[in-house]
Amino acid sequence: MENQCQETPPVLQELEITIQKSSLVFPDKETERKSIFLSNIDQVVNFNVETVHFFASNEDFPPQTVAEKVKNAFEKILVPYDFLAGRMKFNTNTGRLEIDCNGAGAGFVVASSESTLDEIGDLVYPNPAFANLVNSLQSLEKDGKPLCVIQVTSFKCGGFAIGISTSHATFDGISFKTFLDNLAAVAGGKPLAVPPCNDRELLAARSPPRVTFPHPELLKLQTHLGQELNPPVFDAAQEALDFKIFRLTSGNISDLKEKAKTSPSARISGFNVVTAHIWRCKALSHDLEVQDPDRVSTILYAVNIRPRLIPPLPVSYAGNAVLTAYASARCRELREGPISKLVEMVAEGAKRITDEYARSAIDWGEINKGFPHGEFLISSWWKLGFDEVEYPWGCPRYSCPVVYHRKDIILLFPDVIDDKNSGVNVLVALPKKQMEKFETLFHEYLSV
Repeated sequence: MENQCQETPPVLQELEITIQKSSLVFPDKETERKSIFLSNIDQVVNFNVETVHFFASNEDFPPQTVAEKVKNAFEKILVPYDFLAGRMKFNTNTGRLEIDCNGAGAGFVVASSESTLDEIGDLVYPNPAFANLVNSLQSLEKDGKPLCVIQVTSFKCGGFAIGISTSHATFDGISFKTFLDNLAAVAGGKPLAVPPCNDRELLAARSPPRVTFPHPELLKLQTHLGQELNPPVFDAAQEALDFKIFRLTSGNISDLKEKAKTSPSARISGFNVVTAHIWRCKALSHDLEVQDPDRVSTILYAVNIRPRLIPPLPVSYAGNAVLTAYASARCRELREGPISKLVEMVAEGAKRITDEYARSAIDWGEINKGFPHGEFLISSWWKLGFDEVEYPWGCPRYSCPVVYHRKDIILLFPDVIDDKNSGVNVLVALPKKQMEKFETLFHEYLSV
């Protein structure tokens, strides 16, 4: 059997960079002053998402040229993406967050490093030090926090990184991929690849709201939306956490799929089987001393609702159009049950999200002002395709999120070492003893 997983190799602990220039950039044409409605899904993700996109050196596009092209393209697409040059505000009349499209500007930073790309470690393994390749431009917040900041950092080898910080309220992963496609197209002198659909009222609650399903995956809070909050599932643990990344190869995933088949013709998705495997390991590593077989573990994971609504949302919808699916099982089932049953539970969680279920969840948010809630969340960057974006200087060598140590979130991201990106890296942060147990179970359930 091929190598089951690889732990995190040594990584550069510090990455020193020098900021050459930081400024605000503005739409290159006048845009309409307006307020943009934010859906109940947008409302609960008022925090920044940071990604880094690494590029090999290209003699036709030295980093200085890339920085100029990115800046010019950014100014151009701030016209169709006018909300990125706006500011978040709380509307006291409606009690909701919205975006004031006031043209206050987005951020742009040019930086450099004396390191080479080879010196900063294996790019496939995201490194907390990569946070220095992203900037939130807090120094320019006198008119409010910019909703999008792009940083271009050059390396001594001629390679470079494009780091992007955006408010999650502006994009989900799918619409951010569209934004990158458009940025790349305009940087190459082409028209927008996919003009964005900015009508977020397509996901407005019904009037009156009608909650037609129970929503155990959602938790009511006693605080108004629009205040600076981290939902319970995103709480950063105060305890010391070990940080490891496990690699599942395409062969590992194929083996798991074979074990999960209930018939020779059964079709099983890679996401569902990987999620079931992680769920079992994470839940059973929770109780170190005495395992309560009747304890219920609930896993959360995102489902794209664009094609599930009636009528479907435009694929170009620029806001957040994902809902949190869930699956629950007792620890006894997770320990003793066949993986086929766990995969079925994960699949059913996604199937549950029909048009009516999605509308019910949105309406629940209108009434209850709450957040997704479960034991932990699988956040998948595996199939988003950020490293497939075709810039004038080529596709990224690798794209990854800036990682953070939170034991209630497990990240999946692509493994470019594997053929056709079919492998997956699993990022886990847990207290030391729980990590040891998770690791043992991770190997054990792959080998049986």
